[in-house]
Amino acid sequence: MKITDILVRDASILDLAAEVKDDVLAEMAGALAATETSIERAGLLAVLREREGLQSTGIGEGVAIPHGKLAGLDRLLATFARSREGVDFESIDGQPTQLFFLLVVPENSGGQHLKALARISRFFRDASFRAKLLGAEDLDEIFRAIEEEDAKF
Repeated sequence: MKITDILVRDASILDLAAEVKDDVLAEMAGALAATETSIERAGLLAVLREREGLQSTGIGEGVAIPHGKLAGLDRLLATFARSREGVDFESIDGQPTQLFFLLVVPENSGGQHLKALARISRFFRDASFRAKLLGAEDLDEIFRAIEEEDAKF
């Protein structure tokens, strides 16, 4: 599975307006719901909040991968967002989070979502990849970096 196959470009956010964790979730859920008619914003936001209540999806190194399972969804979907200032996302390393990759999967997706999470996590372990995303001037540059990383695996 390629990340570019599930990434919804029109729902990606170059510069988040949100300054706090819950607002990041709301902004990203709203962007995805606005482009994908099968997703209802409030339902997605509730799923994301519930998952964050278990443990923060802030994996450290300035990265968070909010995710959840959504009833009625027929395929995996993802979106990307960046915060230049960084947000306190309660990450495991306590550092501000700047790069967000939201993943939403069908309720009965089995191990498919775990594979997607593992692939996304692998991408973000690479410091040069994170630097490309942080330094990108526009979404075209961000998507090129993601496509290049996708091609490596």
